[in-house]
Amino acid sequence: MKILAVGGGSGGHVLPIVAVFKSLLNKNKDIQLSFWCDKKFGPQAFKIMQSEFNGNIKVSTIYSGKFRRYNHLTFFQHLAIPSIVFNNIIDMFRIIMGIIQSFCKLIIERPDVIFCKGGFVCVPVGLTAYILRIPIVIHDSDAHAGLANRILSRFAKRIATGAPLEFYNYPKDISTYVGIPIKKEFKPYNLAERKELKKVLGFNTSKSLIVVTGGGLGAARLNNAIVKEASKLAKKTQILLISGMGQYKELKEITETKKIKDFYLEGFIAGNMWQYLAAADIVIARAGATSNLELSSLAKPTILVPNARLTGGHQLKNAQVYAKNKAVIIVSDDEIEDNPNKLSNEILKLISNPKKMEEMSGKFVKFAKPKAADDMASIILEIANK
Repeated sequence: MKILAVGGGSGGHVLPIVAVFKSLLNKNKDIQLSFWCDKKFGPQAFKIMQSEFNGNIKVSTIYSGKFRRYNHLTFFQHLAIPSIVFNNIIDMFRIIMGIIQSFCKLIIERPDVIFCKGGFVCVPVGLTAYILRIPIVIHDSDAHAGLANRILSRFAKRIATGAPLEFYNYPKDISTYVGIPIKKEFKPYNLAERKELKKVLGFNTSKSLIVVTGGGLGAARLNNAIVKEASKLAKKTQILLISGMGQYKELKEITETKKIKDFYLEGFIAGNMWQYLAAADIVIARAGATSNLELSSLAKPTILVPNARLTGGHQLKNAQVYAKNKAVIIVSDDEIEDNPNKLSNEILKLISNPKKMEEMSGKFVKFAKPKAADDMASIILEIANK
């Protein structure tokens, strides 16, 4: 049996696929698995798959494009910005190239089912699969259905969602709320276990640890706010900033001149990222759907800084699912650009209130879906066997 997974290539797409692949192999060790992503994320995706499967998963890249739409711009503002118009036109041709490329590759590989995890790279593959009568199964992580998944939902045999079905307009008869597939290491850890993880990772076990991450590509406004307030924060706690590779060199030069004790900077962590998140007392993160569920499964007190400018405001909608139940704290991404102390003050206020941290932890963990990877694997196998 051959199963192909396709996803955008960022951690939010690749890591759930890793979890599903592991579940599939547990159910049937003879399955042939492969993964396709867009060229931009190829090196990052290959690195993750290599660390998780020792090179036993074939990773390929194809051309893809996206339709740029930003939540903070009006329709006419989009048309007035040459870079947006020009790049959208260029990406139309990339999508056509991706369809041609997908057609050739799918004829050769001919998988039994294609698992589309999300991202515009899924569009050329999914459309080609429909032409070749190869069944597709899609998974939508965000509480706001993305354009790529809305397009492919017309051709999908089954649809799985990361949030309850009330947030989507997908056909109910083929849709299932499974949550977001995550690795089995994402589970609650007690105080003694967190201290042991801190020790293993080289942190001070007697001091609280704040982990800040903006995802694989990083988040400039979040990174800058933390670096500007690093000295103030480091007086009360340890800080690990995982900046993303794009800004890492710049921030390294800035922070090295400051020589801040108990401040640590990493560009990207592959493989054992779960250990750093599990060891943390508080996590500061964007509001990507996958990272939200990972933190929920860890029962981690969390401050979310959603990027309000992304398409459809999907990170805002993701964050609000948890905030309305008082499971997380939301800090405005736009506000911290001018007032970085707003974020640092929230961090210090929360770290000094263990009771609130415990309450948030208890409310957040209720959103966890620990069987999501197994449920997703079962749906894929069901379609493949048909």
